[in-house]
Amino acid sequence: MSDEEREEILSEEEEQQEMFEHFRLEADRGQSPLRIDKYLADHLQDTSRHRVQLAIDAEYVRVNGQVVKASYKVRPLDVITLVMPYQRRGVEIKPEPIPLDIVYEDDDLLVVNKPAGLVVHPGHGNYSGTLVNALAYYLGRTPEAGETDERLGLLVHRIDKDTSGLLVVAKTDAAQIELARQFFHHTIDRRYWALVWGNIAEDEGTIDAPIGRDPNDRLRFRVCADETLGKHAVTHFRVLDRFGYVTLVECVLETGRTHQIRVHMNHIGHPLFNDARYGGDRILKGTLYTKYKQFIDNCFTLCPRQALHAKTLGFIHPVTKKKISLDSEIPSDMAALLGKWRRYAGSNVLEEDDEI
Repeated sequence: MSDEEREEILSEEEEQQEMFEHFRLEADRGQSPLRIDKYLADHLQDTSRHRVQLAIDAEYVRVNGQVVKASYKVRPLDVITLVMPYQRRGVEIKPEPIPLDIVYEDDDLLVVNKPAGLVVHPGHGNYSGTLVNALAYYLGRTPEAGETDERLGLLVHRIDKDTSGLLVVAKTDAAQIELARQFFHHTIDRRYWALVWGNIAEDEGTIDAPIGRDPNDRLRFRVCADETLGKHAVTHFRVLDRFGYVTLVECVLETGRTHQIRVHMNHIGHPLFNDARYGGDRILKGTLYTKYKQFIDNCFTLCPRQALHAKTLGFIHPVTKKKISLDSEIPSDMAALLGKWRRYAGSNVLEEDDEI
């Protein structure tokens, strides 16, 4: 398994909206009653009481497995855990001057339009050249500070390397915790555009099918017939345009599972165009003519990755509480691909008799 493949697994796993344990403490036998916010501020290195209070308010602090309030008094042998909706890694971040396409920014957060091909998070061989390295530089972090990803506290969600589109980035502790809470409770509005193989029969629909890791290929996920082996996953789709052998759809995520759109569309027989992991990088619909095969090869060259773009992002601002709704342009590679298919579909050369 390559370093990039390992990174994709780790990045995408955080889209599963689970809680991950960051810290675990056990109170001493002789512990005298003490407010839990004070206890954690005293016992967690480089963590302020304010940040502890934010975590408690977001219900990320638990005692003996139960959510508690800041007034809770720690007792002897209490097991205290801090859980967050993203994994703890502890990777040291090296700031790097990588260009960023920032579509929105204020004192609390920013939204970046990530290009395809850019790894989001450093780790397992990708310690440089990532979006987080670029953000560390942009936000003025210094290499001497020895910042780790946890202390940086930037990203609360991910999209994989070869998907383009919008990502929200927290600039403060309060913004990070509140945005993470919105993602965990699925109140974020995320809309993706995807080009898929085949002419989808319905104009719109919902795919409600649990997703789990493919036991035969760790890099793939699949819909599980046995619901106990997968995680609840729901994708809503709407057809935007039809090009005969491929269809442009808008997908809205109700849940955020690993590779969710890619897995769900493949499950209903419409893999994403040029998605190598799920079989979309070969001709699945069309004619047998050599000219058509050359056309598809040219399409794969124009957009050498899965045709998936995180186009819109909506959330409640963590401080002002106002609704933020943002939209991004389709990137040039995917726009060129759509233009090529639109011209092909309009040229009346679709040979139904020779369809694959």
